[in-house]
Amino acid sequence: MARKGGNGKRGNNSYDNVPGGNQNSYYNYNSYYNVPDGGYDGPNGTYRHTGDRNSKKKKKKSHIGDVISIFVMIVAFCVFVFAGYMLYGYYKEYKKADDEYANLATYTTDEDETEDLDVLEEAVENDEVQTISGREVKTVEVDEEEVTLPVMVNPIDFESLKSVNSDLVAWLKIRALDLSYPVVQGEDNDYYLHRSFEQEELFAGCLFVNYANSSDFTDQNTIIYGHNMKNGSMFGSLKKFREEDVYEKSKYFWIFTEDIIYQYRIISARVVEKVGQTYQIDFTEEEFEEFLDTAMENSEVDNSNVSVTTEDKIVTLSTCTGDSSTRFVVQGKLVQMYASKTE
Repeated sequence: MARKGGNGKRGNNSYDNVPGGNQNSYYNYNSYYNVPDGGYDGPNGTYRHTGDRNSKKKKKKSHIGDVISIFVMIVAFCVFVFAGYMLYGYYKEYKKADDEYANLATYTTDEDETEDLDVLEEAVENDEVQTISGREVKTVEVDEEEVTLPVMVNPIDFESLKSVNSDLVAWLKIRALDLSYPVVQGEDNDYYLHRSFEQEELFAGCLFVNYANSSDFTDQNTIIYGHNMKNGSMFGSLKKFREEDVYEKSKYFWIFTEDIIYQYRIISARVVEKVGQTYQIDFTEEEFEEFLDTAMENSEVDNSNVSVTTEDKIVTLSTCTGDSSTRFVVQGKLVQMYASKTE
């Protein structure tokens, strides 16, 4: 049948009442009657609302965003808990070390009750140790030679400490840093790296002499190792010698042994390579001259009033720096020995 034209009708859908009155007028209808964005959905004249679809998309995105937010919060909480756990672990380790070494300090006598180290350090500065009035002297054997030394009261109870650990070889005191610790020597340089003086597992470890050194500090260069602890314990405070006021407090460190007490004048403090001449023990005369020249010339502390010779005995205190390729060292030369005496 031929389609009649002119009446503007197509089935049940009429455009006669739509503003604009043409076949595209349903778009105008939407706009005129403020119908949400959409269109006719089939022959029944219903409208398809894209606004509903967008709303569903937004809800879906919102749901995904909520899941991500929750996940991020869970991860952050886990990180927080883990960090707290690690900090607590560090705290326990530091406290364990502090408690043990504080207990060991009870085996020492305060210097005010034994010797005035300020007086002895000043006497060395002025080369007057041997002339201190009334000081007792004693002949002892040092490095297979008999020498006469001034006598000094030993503030360390070696007998009691050796009953705790027979690997004890000395007690180190650095007055400028308020540092005072026992020093051991193991069969290698690993055993005491993370073991305490009481030989228990402890991250802070213990100060120890290089296993290849003689235990009587008679080598040309004796090396003592210690950890650079963040709370300043062990050798964590060595780097403070870079501060002039610290160095001015005392330019010496002391090593107490059962029979001899050694006084060292600090000649150098600096960063060095982790391997090299600094960690050499025995030298030819030419090598030792080079060793001493390097130490003096590269020092970060003022050593202009100090002289060294190849006859000197050196102790190198060594700790890590945070850079795996370097170490920080403080070096001293032996300036005076005392015969140990117990009260």
